[in-house]
Amino acid sequence: MKNDKIKKVLLLGSGALKIGEAGEFDYSGSQALKALREEGIQTVLINPNIATVQTSEGVADKTYFQPVKPSFVERIIEKERPDGILLSFGGQTALNCGVELYRSGVLERYGVRVLGTPVQAIINTEDRELFVDQLNEIHVKTIKSEACERSL
Repeated sequence: MKNDKIKKVLLLGSGALKIGEAGEFDYSGSQALKALREEGIQTVLINPNIATVQTSEGVADKTYFQPVKPSFVERIIEKERPDGILLSFGGQTALNCGVELYRSGVLERYGVRVLGTPVQAIINTEDRELFVDQLNEIHVKTIKSEACERSL
């Protein structure tokens, strides 16, 4: 029987503090790292911002001050070989990166399990039109809206 116990987890961090990715992600991510440590799970953090609680000495077992971008994250996954990854503690940047890693097959290739919010749930809620359609299917009332795209 295969051992499914999680021994090492990668957390995509909060990165630069900006609208939608501010202190609440730094706080929640640092608490997640603390909880994992208390459970005896080794933690690896990717967060390019040295001025966060997450990147303070001793919060994660290992910290990479690298951009939260798929190419950087894949190299760290290849090196560290985590059992799981947490996407919900780094704001929009971490969510987008996680979805891209999932869609490109990186997570499957390295056997990394997404912990917490499933990737499909992230995809469904990020696509506003799909999200409204799903709410309509279960008869949840929403205000009238229209999905738009920004073109340059």
